[in-house]
Amino acid sequence: MRKRTIEDYVELLYDLQKNKKPVHTNDIASVLNINPASVTEIFQKLNNDGYINYEKYGGATLTQKGEKIAIATKKKHDTLKKFLKILGVDEKIADMDACKIEHVVDPMTMEKLTKFVEFVQRFKGGPRWLDHFKYFYETGKYIECTLIDTAKCPFHRHKSQ
Repeated sequence: MRKRTIEDYVELLYDLQKNKKPVHTNDIASVLNINPASVTEIFQKLNNDGYINYEKYGGATLTQKGEKIAIATKKKHDTLKKFLKILGVDEKIADMDACKIEHVVDPMTMEKLTKFVEFVQRFKGGPRWLDHFKYFYETGKYIECTLIDTAKCPFHRHKSQ
């Protein structure tokens, strides 16, 4: 079974599984807009590979192995989504793109992106250079702006007065 399929299904099971209650094939099928029989087939494979505990008509729950992968995948997804939103990407698009990227991003890249998102989120109101990036993205113009001289900055000159 492909890594992406495993990650997608265990992450979705993790999100749907409240208080360790079993998730049924119809729950997954309705979210993914696919046939429940297709979900049954995937559940059987995930069960055989030790990612879930599945009983026909009883539903599925994550095993420790599956939960570990689900949590790691969800963490990557959430970080990538936050990163894309920092760049100004629309939330829905950021969510869809994060779902694609989370399966292929190198662990070292993910580690740096995680630290970057944590770093940016610590600034109250966001770092000044993010305002500059937004301005550059929207206008194509690069602006010089320092903490000492904001008078020349079209974005920050009004905030310093």
